[in-house]
Amino acid sequence: MASERTVLKTRVGIVGGGPAGLMLSHLLARAGIENIVVESRDADTISTTHRAGILESGAVALLTDTGVDGRVLTLGDEHAGIDLRFNGESHPLDFRELVDATVTLYAQNEVFVDLAAARERDGGDVRFGSEVTAVLDLETETPKFRFTAGDGGEFEVHCDLLVGADGSRSFCRRQIPESNRRDFTVKYPFAWFGILAEAPKSSPELIYANSPHGFALVSQRSETVQRMYFQCDPGEDVDAWSEDRIWSELQRRVDGPDGFTLKTGPIFDKTVLPFRSFVREPLSHGRLFLVGDAGHTVPPTGAKGLNLAFADVRVLFEAIDSFYSTGNAGLLEGYSDTALRRVWKAQNFSYWMTTMLHTPPDAEPFMLKRALGELDTVTGSRYGRQYLAESYTGWPHG
Repeated sequence: MASERTVLKTRVGIVGGGPAGLMLSHLLARAGIENIVVESRDADTISTTHRAGILESGAVALLTDTGVDGRVLTLGDEHAGIDLRFNGESHPLDFRELVDATVTLYAQNEVFVDLAAARERDGGDVRFGSEVTAVLDLETETPKFRFTAGDGGEFEVHCDLLVGADGSRSFCRRQIPESNRRDFTVKYPFAWFGILAEAPKSSPELIYANSPHGFALVSQRSETVQRMYFQCDPGEDVDAWSEDRIWSELQRRVDGPDGFTLKTGPIFDKTVLPFRSFVREPLSHGRLFLVGDAGHTVPPTGAKGLNLAFADVRVLFEAIDSFYSTGNAGLLEGYSDTALRRVWKAQNFSYWMTTMLHTPPDAEPFMLKRALGELDTVTGSRYGRQYLAESYTGWPHG
């Protein structure tokens, strides 16, 4: 009953307590802007869900320069390049030499741990295990949302601004009227079979491999735990794959005349990761603003997911801060257009990397040869290498 519902009032209501929602909450709190975060999952579930993470230097700075924690600097693994491997040969790209930039391997669940700890340290109002049941009055000056807490308590949040940071299955996104939205989607006929294994690094840098048998990514987690992927059917059954079969498949996708051999070890996590390209336009409606996966998703090939989410958060935070400090809503009204410029650049780069490196199941021989020609062109040209390096490490803010 509405009469039994507790009303909470705040300036900014944030639906979604993953890295994007918590980072926005953290930045707002530092600026003295009151906010409440509501997340359906419990904190332990998010912190123990293994997700890869390649952070642009701007994302690392957003964590460290705002006082979240320094773990990304002590536990993160800074990388100054990648290897593109095709025709059985590796072609290194040196990011420092090409664009004077690096990236840092730091798992998304570790980013969450740092942000959750910072919000707890600073007394943030973050409510995990709470399910949002309704979003109301988006086109008024007091948007609202209702949620049920883990103990069964019913709440209604009244706010000035509402932010949907609730992931690719966003409840908030679905509340925008069909007449006011347009979705752009590309589905891919393949997925990634991902593993975590107890093993030493196979290579100093990540290896992105194009092979006649399909794509493979030799990534890392730490000195003793490695993350690797290979292209598979979206309906692949992980239980049908033994450790020997997995290692054999990964090895044949990186085989070459140079004799490169993977370093193997016990596999303790297996998963199939389907993906797509998706953009919702606009990223706002009334006083609702979408950030991160709630508004767009990218294939993982370009390592842009979390970085795009943080870029959205930075743009939105600056707009909200301007709104409260000056009373001018201009930056808020321009949020969607500003964020989407970077989103579409990242979509282009991620699509390009995906189509260049993967082998579609029904690909004609011409298309396979064309992709090899493209890889040869990119690696054989300083300008090609520079474009890839600049896109991979991230474009300047603004």
